[in-house]
Amino acid sequence: MPADSAPAHAATRLADYRPYPWRIAQVELTFRLAPKTTRVLSRIRFEPNPAAGAQAGGDLVLDGERLAIRSLAIDGVGLDPARVPVTPAGLTVPQALLPAAGFLWEAEVEIDPEGNTALEGLYMSGGIYCTQCEAEGFRKITYYPDRPDVMAPFKVRIESDKPVLLSNGNPVASGPGWAEWVDPWPKPAYLFALVAGDLKAHPGAFTTASGRAVALNIWVRPADIDRCAYAMEALIRSMDWDERVYGREYDLDVFNIVAVDDFNMGAMENKGLNIFNSKWVLASPETATDMDFERIEGIIAHEYFHNWTGNRITCRDWFQLCLKEGLTVFRDQQFTADMRSAPVKRIDDVLTLRARQFREDMGPLAHPVRPDSYIEINNFYTATVYEKGAEVIGMLKRLVGDDGYRRALDLYFERHDGDAATIEDWLQVFEDATGRDMSQFKRWYTDAGTPRLSVEEVYDAGTYTLTFTQNTKPTPGQDRKPPRVIPIAVGLLNPNGDEVLPTRVLEMTETTQSFRFDGLSARPVPSILRGFSAPVVLDRQVSEGERAFLLAHDTDPFNRWEAGRALAREVLVRMVADGAAPSAGLLAGLEAVATDATLDPQFRALCLRLPGEEDLAQALHDAGRTPDPDAIRAAREALAVALAERLSPRLGTMIADLAVTGDFRPDAEQGGKRALRMGLLALLSRLDHGAEAARIHAAARTMTESLGSLSCLLEAGRGAVELQHFHDRWAGNRQVIDKWFLIQPMHAAPGAAVAVAERLAKHADFDWKNPNRFRSLIGGLTANHAGFHAANGAGYRFLADWLIRLDALNPQTAARMSTAFETWTRYDADRRGQASEALARIAAAPGLSRDTAEMVGRIRAAGSD
Repeated sequence: MPADSAPAHAATRLADYRPYPWRIAQVELTFRLAPKTTRVLSRIRFEPNPAAGAQAGGDLVLDGERLAIRSLAIDGVGLDPARVPVTPAGLTVPQALLPAAGFLWEAEVEIDPEGNTALEGLYMSGGIYCTQCEAEGFRKITYYPDRPDVMAPFKVRIESDKPVLLSNGNPVASGPGWAEWVDPWPKPAYLFALVAGDLKAHPGAFTTASGRAVALNIWVRPADIDRCAYAMEALIRSMDWDERVYGREYDLDVFNIVAVDDFNMGAMENKGLNIFNSKWVLASPETATDMDFERIEGIIAHEYFHNWTGNRITCRDWFQLCLKEGLTVFRDQQFTADMRSAPVKRIDDVLTLRARQFREDMGPLAHPVRPDSYIEINNFYTATVYEKGAEVIGMLKRLVGDDGYRRALDLYFERHDGDAATIEDWLQVFEDATGRDMSQFKRWYTDAGTPRLSVEEVYDAGTYTLTFTQNTKPTPGQDRKPPRVIPIAVGLLNPNGDEVLPTRVLEMTETTQSFRFDGLSARPVPSILRGFSAPVVLDRQVSEGERAFLLAHDTDPFNRWEAGRALAREVLVRMVADGAAPSAGLLAGLEAVATDATLDPQFRALCLRLPGEEDLAQALHDAGRTPDPDAIRAAREALAVALAERLSPRLGTMIADLAVTGDFRPDAEQGGKRALRMGLLALLSRLDHGAEAARIHAAARTMTESLGSLSCLLEAGRGAVELQHFHDRWAGNRQVIDKWFLIQPMHAAPGAAVAVAERLAKHADFDWKNPNRFRSLIGGLTANHAGFHAANGAGYRFLADWLIRLDALNPQTAARMSTAFETWTRYDADRRGQASEALARIAAAPGLSRDTAEMVGRIRAAGSD
């Protein structure tokens, strides 16, 4: 590591796990809320933990950070502070002071919610008290064994002058200035939640399959109450779906959701009291795009589904994070596929996986789905844990079939309800339910990296043979990669386009393995990895003609889209690397899809979306070439113009025909039409310099078309007047102004992108301490590939400046935004030098947090390879 790196921090290792020596029978908490001096009184009944064996009992080690101690007691007897070692990380009560059979621990501490800018523990957001305890925020509330395998029922009393006082579980008593809540289901501290504020409820109701009436509420600021209806509808759909598909009923009398503005994550699944970033609750046709509506539905479902896959069954330790997150992401993906279009959802999921997780796997931040060590657990809330974790669940389901999957899940819920479980527990239920050996499959959890799958084909006298070879490159800390189980979904098409072999799942278990198909009358065209049946890179030499054939004839929607996507990527790589012209075959294929009214409009929109600049940079890097961001931008623009010219006779008519009339519906049908309309408008704007976009923007009735047309104007070098009008109209609406900050650097000309970001950073509305606003501006710049990677290093310097500044207040958000540097080593020497200097400056910043130090250290290490 370079000499000016941040100080090393000790790693936590999976191999060092030991059960906590005490278990907790009951937790009672009293909160006396005040902005600067909140008092937290805890009464916790500890008993020796038999699961700890010979280590049961022992010293009482409690986590605690930034807590001012007012009193400590054991069984009502005060403790002399001099006999209790206290450090910045917690305190230890020696075993000699503890009754061996168990005891009542009492503590009173004081905390400062208003000064808690890290947004972990108990903090304030616009006058609302709220909590975020995952992963290790509870230790900033009171002294406690803050680990997921310590579970207990909670009773909470809140005392405050705020009118609404909420916590986990069911309300049991209340009066002027106080309320009490009881959660009967044992839970770890990371699921604790408290909210107090001036809030208004959008109510709803749900009756479970067994007849239990559940009161539903979405709590928001009074001014936001008119934008809650869709979130409530999504919650009710989620509850119904989980009963029908997974047999899981809700288990409390109330379910509350609260929306807050200052939140590091999207949402949090606290038992019975989900706390959401307001971005993913509030929606109306005028303020939310179709993508927002879909994301709100998916995130509402995700957090609700955690009630069973995360809450009733939690993870033993943070190394098992994928057990709750990967499974719940898979469940929310299933839900959205059922609510909307399954093929479109699958394509969207794969686009996200490739853009975020493949990038992780191919760089310095690669890690297994279940890591074996970490320095800061907040840095492992990654695409690998979430998206790849979901892909692993999907592969399991393909391998064991729908019936086997349902039997395994039923057994999982039956066997582990109330447990803090492990990946070993999870795989064991599949072995017991299906009789399959899961030992090799486990490598998907323990081995980092994306396998590359190459294929050779032989056709001889009616027999067609596919021979696959898998290879996974070394990743940090893992040089050897044994073969994994890979489900490869394959179909075969005749030369006339008919399907001769419906989808069959081949199970690959060896490094090299062959599969034969007999009785064929002609050499088939293979459709390989249908539905993206495994998260791998398929290396196969395919002619442009075959790609076009699959784009026209493949019966698998994903592979039909994939054929066009791969062809476009290959054409663009040739255009960048060799100066080739746009492919006539590609343009013809895209024209055929664009004009085929029998296809789902959303699918057509996805087919017309050209591979992104980041995607092309990775493709060039994989081909052994140094990507040039400016050349990539120019090639992509040239292909977009060629496609626009190809479609120009029909563009105006298609855009007009796709206009949606009548009442707004945030469903797949209308959303698909708006998506295709905006995709076509982006093409037309390259020919008419935004003239039609200006007309559509002036008449737009939905945020999808208002924001989409404004983006087209910015891409055309126009839109200054419309930008000002947009801001004036939506000033004060936090979610819409976030979009205003996002689109400007994202759609700026590469040479102007940093200057646009610098100007916006000085705007009166840029509240950099708010995670949403910070992510909008900085994320908009880093999404502008050529702009962020400007040859003069201005993008790198701008990001470094802001990460250093933010890290002092909010390390979580700073660390996550640092991943924009993840691919710095693949560019030319000048850009590498500029990025290296920026990273070195971050690493040398005084007081750099453990969160950011770990991420920047791992990213910098890639430069020493």
